[in-house]
Amino acid sequence: MICEMDRTNEHNITYDGSHDMIDGSRSGSGHDMIDSNSRNGSGHDMNDNNSSNGSGHDMNDNNSTHDGGQCMNNSCCIRDEREELTELTLKPVAYIESDFHEKFGIPRQSGLASELTATVVFTPEFRSPEAVRGLSEYSYLWLIWGFHANFPRKNGKTWSPTVRPPRLGGNTRVGVFATRSPNRPNPIGLSSVRIRSVDASAGRILVSGADLLDGTPIYDLKPYVPYADSHPDAAGGFTDRIEYKKLSVEFPPELLNRVRPERQKGLIQVLEQDPRDAYEKKPEHVYGMIFGGQDIRFTVRGSCLTVVDVADRGNHRVKRRPAAHREK
Repeated sequence: MICEMDRTNEHNITYDGSHDMIDGSRSGSGHDMIDSNSRNGSGHDMNDNNSSNGSGHDMNDNNSTHDGGQCMNNSCCIRDEREELTELTLKPVAYIESDFHEKFGIPRQSGLASELTATVVFTPEFRSPEAVRGLSEYSYLWLIWGFHANFPRKNGKTWSPTVRPPRLGGNTRVGVFATRSPNRPNPIGLSSVRIRSVDASAGRILVSGADLLDGTPIYDLKPYVPYADSHPDAAGGFTDRIEYKKLSVEFPPELLNRVRPERQKGLIQVLEQDPRDAYEKKPEHVYGMIFGGQDIRFTVRGSCLTVVDVADRGNHRVKRRPAAHREK
């Protein structure tokens, strides 16, 4: 069981969040509101019931003189003097049990291996049948989770404004917010998975299509609603220019039979996606992938992947290593 009581706070994460709220409520803009005054729609505060001139600055004590959008007194810049940030602490509500105990081999996106199953296991604090009432009426689920196994970059930083997606050959830089790179200012991941079953009393949800490392902390779950979440005509950025080809998989029956029947289809789908790092595709090299406590050994020649051995390794965790293929 991956989510024992002593792990409940293991993956609490704290981020710098939005600005402080002082004696008032917050609008949807994410900025402060002081003394319960209203907002002019510019995204800035209005204080002491004064109005704004539309430049986006506050007007205080009926001083309304602005020159080219610049403040002419110090009162309109009061927000700059209180740039104290609040902290948002996220506490895991669940952990994932998956067949991946290292990053190598994890699908690059959720849903690519639709037969790959995993289990969301709620922590004792959130293991309430009432909390999942009605969830079984949905087909899909959004998982909001944390990249808990990230490694710092060589310069010690955890993120960079630009990344080089392997799918673009590793030489083209793209803004981090235009990719799904795991190395982000706030290491939050989002996955859409199919609901197979909900065991409310045990606090377990069986899902398929997950792209998560075993033990990944889940910070929230939200049902997928087709009328709002589906956008068939959406543009996909640089991913629209990439041709995705599956490998053909040769899996000798005597080796496939060493894999538990319920894992076989998911494993084959994972291999079809080509688990190798985009930077490390070596002909004739024998690769190893830990899956469900077994070492899956394979070679790739052209567009054909051939499994050469399946060896039991036990269900222990192995040393986690950075994986370039997770830079999406």
